[in-house]
Amino acid sequence: MAVTKHILYLHGFLSSPQSLKAQQTLDYITRHHPDIELIIPQLPNCPDEVKKTLDKILNRYQGSLIGFIGSSLGGYLSTWCASKTQLPAVLVNPAAYPYILLRDYMGWHTHPYTDEKFEVTDTFNQGLVELDIPKPGELPLWLLLQTGDETLDYKEAETKFEGCKMTIEQGGDHAFQNYQNHLPQIIEYLLRSH
Repeated sequence: MAVTKHILYLHGFLSSPQSLKAQQTLDYITRHHPDIELIIPQLPNCPDEVKKTLDKILNRYQGSLIGFIGSSLGGYLSTWCASKTQLPAVLVNPAAYPYILLRDYMGWHTHPYTDEKFEVTDTFNQGLVELDIPKPGELPLWLLLQTGDETLDYKEAETKFEGCKMTIEQGGDHAFQNYQNHLPQIIEYLLRSH
């Protein structure tokens, strides 16, 4: 069966296409939806470069893109993509205000997957501010939140995304335990909302 639809998966900060959720999503779509191709780019470290990368992808797949899946910082970026395209997105423990969170990460980092070195600065965080969608409540978004997230306070996302579809599970963690069990509903949501 020919590929006719594309979904864009966006990983989180210091993550990659090799992350567990990205690979679980790829495996599920490959097995159950042969007409859908999952795009999982290795996102650049710098927000300005991330924006350029996303703009290119959105332009390239304009006719066939049906939606987005984003985890953590990828959820924040997926919100921006959804706002630009009016396409649906599923946000998994999304970062509501990464430019505030990353103030605690100022300085140099080595990306664990790519070995690239980069610096989180005020300019870096300002680049993230420019990708913010302050009132996303009217966008076709579905949030998957776990209250046990040790990295992000789920209540920040719950408040910021008021008006959006939400599933809040007690416990869990930032990785979102049992994510793979939600994949049938996630893909169905993107297909239906599109």
